[in-house]
Amino acid sequence: MYSLSFSVSICCSIILLFLLSPYSESKSNYGVNNSTNITYEFCPPTTCGGKGPEIRFPFRLKNQSVFCGLKGFELSCSNNNTLLHLPSFNSSTNDFYVQEISYLHSSIAFTDPNETTCPAKTLLSLNFTSFESPFFFKMYDNWMIATVNCTAKIEQSSTSYVRAVGPIDCISDDKNFVYVISASGPMEELSPNCKILSQSKWIPALKNTVKNFLENRKMVIAWEALRGCHSCEKSGNFCGLNITNNSTICVENKDHVADPLPISVIIGTSIGGTIFFTLVILFIYKAIKSDKEKEVQQRVEKFLEDYKTHNPTRYTYSDLKKITGKFKHKLGQGGYGSVYKGKLSSGIPVAVKILEHSKANGEDFINEVAIISRIHHFNVVRLLGFCSEGTRRAIIYEFMLNGSLEKIIFSKMHESDHRLLSWEKLQKIAFGVARGVEYLHQGCKRRILHFDIKPHNILLDHNFQPKISDFGLAKLCSKEISIVSMTAARGTVGYIAPELFSRNFGEVSYKADVFSYGMMLLEMVGCRKNIDHTIENHSQVYFPEWVYNRVNQGREISLEIEEDGDEEIAKKLAIVGLWCIQWNPTDRPSMTMVMQMLEGDLKSLEMPPKPFISSDVEMVENP
Repeated sequence: MYSLSFSVSICCSIILLFLLSPYSESKSNYGVNNSTNITYEFCPPTTCGGKGPEIRFPFRLKNQSVFCGLKGFELSCSNNNTLLHLPSFNSSTNDFYVQEISYLHSSIAFTDPNETTCPAKTLLSLNFTSFESPFFFKMYDNWMIATVNCTAKIEQSSTSYVRAVGPIDCISDDKNFVYVISASGPMEELSPNCKILSQSKWIPALKNTVKNFLENRKMVIAWEALRGCHSCEKSGNFCGLNITNNSTICVENKDHVADPLPISVIIGTSIGGTIFFTLVILFIYKAIKSDKEKEVQQRVEKFLEDYKTHNPTRYTYSDLKKITGKFKHKLGQGGYGSVYKGKLSSGIPVAVKILEHSKANGEDFINEVAIISRIHHFNVVRLLGFCSEGTRRAIIYEFMLNGSLEKIIFSKMHESDHRLLSWEKLQKIAFGVARGVEYLHQGCKRRILHFDIKPHNILLDHNFQPKISDFGLAKLCSKEISIVSMTAARGTVGYIAPELFSRNFGEVSYKADVFSYGMMLLEMVGCRKNIDHTIENHSQVYFPEWVYNRVNQGREISLEIEEDGDEEIAKKLAIVGLWCIQWNPTDRPSMTMVMQMLEGDLKSLEMPPKPFISSDVEMVENP
């Protein structure tokens, strides 16, 4: 259901961006230069012959002077064809035929000259994260992709979270269907018939671009528009380089003929079409949503009726308003909604989580009420009540004064927080979380697998004692059966164990929680996320490898070492974390063993084998 809402939002946003983008860019302060320009005299526009595109600044032919274009924009000619040279992951370059160049939109379209080759392999080999490449895929961000092999075709639906391209004919057959999917979002809906072929590379994964390239052998990439050049090209003139001060300059094009179509007509027609299209989509969306909501309400109410003897206090939505003071004090935003501070009539402070982005079938709500209501442990958050009224659902927990562990270790002001939380305190928090997870695995009648252990879901009370929270993805299973049946991957990217993506890495078991716990330990040591989507240079992303190299070389792994014994604690947490993230589940310790390792001496810990294949990239020196 929420995927449909997401699709409507994206669709409307794209239309609005299409309408407004030509007019939203600020006007350049570069005036038209009517005098003869140095670049224009020595670097006149040229072509490779035939019907090839015009080549001018910022592009240049390799036989032209360096100042005729910018670095990385070199083209060459071959038999009247214009060639573009793009970097690939194997440190070589791929040559493509340039079909057209849009200087107005800062984009270039090209095709693969190797008509007999598989275009998908060529596309997936391109490396636009290269430092020397000025290009990127137009209008899209870089996503993490996965190539999957399925024994049956993926059935796409309007409510599907999985965005797939394929099957790719040239690398598929009648029994194996290869798709390219986005692997940076929820993986629950990935078909169990599919196996991950590759998942670790960070390259642009663009649905429309991939599809267009596969069908038409044509792809469009863009470069960052130069300051002042967009408005210059839009007015019918063209940009050049003034070598006297190494700046761009707008050169007048006397042959330009203005577009005869009034801009008011374009805007009026576009806005009218957008409004009509949006109304139709909203009507369809509301109709589908209404039916789905009724199904979810019936499912939740049936569960509450069946388990009413185990359930804690049930509150109405009006009760929640009184408890939270009309949702006045917001504590934070989670994956499934907002959390507010409140107080029960007895005076007990509580945290109220409103499930705004709940799963369509109410599974997360049912999981939390069914599982946490029967758990009583010092390191697991206590459930005090819930609300289920129509489409409104909420969970009421005991209030944790110091918030989440994530805020402590990832805060921009973490230096002051680190003085507050000594390394000894961090070790106690790590041990407390391990004790809580061990209880879930061994202390209950039925084993509970959390599947979402991460700093955000670890809450800290007034004494900084950790409490495990958020059981929306949890799963109950028998202690006698070590292997867990899973139809889809679940969890948060960066903390999901490899076997949840592909059974080639091993069977799914309680060791999946051990992997997530290990990633959390490494983040506690380095005060940074193991995968940072905001870092532009993706060669600096994989933090666990950096930690392994530092520990293996006997170097310090943190800049926050202040007292004697701090370095020993940091190394102990790092080594335990590295043991926990071994790719083979059988190589990971149980949580009972993890507790023993944390309580033991550093000298008794062996250095684990490298838990991943080396990426052969330069790691960040100071995390």
